[in-house]
Amino acid sequence: MKQVQFPFLLFLIFFLHCTKTSAQSPPPSGPANITGILEKAGQYTTFIRLLKSTQEADQINSQANNSNQGLTIFAPTDSAFSSLKSGALNSLTDQQKVQLVQFHILPSLYSISQFQTVSNPLRTQAGDSSNGQFPLNVTTSGNQVNITTGVVDATVANTVYSDSQLAVYQVDKVLLPLQLFKKAVSPAPAPAEKPKKRVSGSDAPTKSTGDASVDSSDAMRSNHPAITVISFGVAVSAAFYSLLL
Repeated sequence: MKQVQFPFLLFLIFFLHCTKTSAQSPPPSGPANITGILEKAGQYTTFIRLLKSTQEADQINSQANNSNQGLTIFAPTDSAFSSLKSGALNSLTDQQKVQLVQFHILPSLYSISQFQTVSNPLRTQAGDSSNGQFPLNVTTSGNQVNITTGVVDATVANTVYSDSQLAVYQVDKVLLPLQLFKKAVSPAPAPAEKPKKRVSGSDAPTKSTGDASVDSSDAMRSNHPAITVISFGVAVSAAFYSLLL
């Protein structure tokens, strides 16, 4: 009886050990799927549509699964897109829509803590920011990450997804690149100077009555020199007559 129970107990212990080990092992992770991640999170319908129409979704999945540097994606919510000016997206060409999506992608993996030590401006998939075409600057305040593009200021709301190759962060505004939306922030032209009003004869300033009398006497003396000569002669005659007396 004892010989029967001992093998049975060994088998039972081995079975329980294998079951426990299997339950603790994490399931193998599949390839990255950005649209699947966003669909599961919800509230990213517009961004998903842009990712698919520009074929950037396939590019992201390929890079995330084959690159050693990983990727970081800033994902605007549907609410962020609805706050854009009416027709803002429709006014873009297909190429500009690609650049808009690429502006939300960093070709390196960044954790929240790593944003505290990055060098600005950050390089995006849209192009090299050093030439001023697509500047993207990140600042931090405690655990809060702020993003500025020269057009809008956005904030990282939370982490949607993160693994060793891909990080997806929710942002509260669409990141509008300066290259595509610089007209929205260009300074308003200075108001044109009003032309000076021409002075006509009727609008010319008039002199007071006293000034008019002075002008008339001056004009009389300047226009009639004979009067001046006669007045001088009379004065000389009066002086000579006074001497004779």
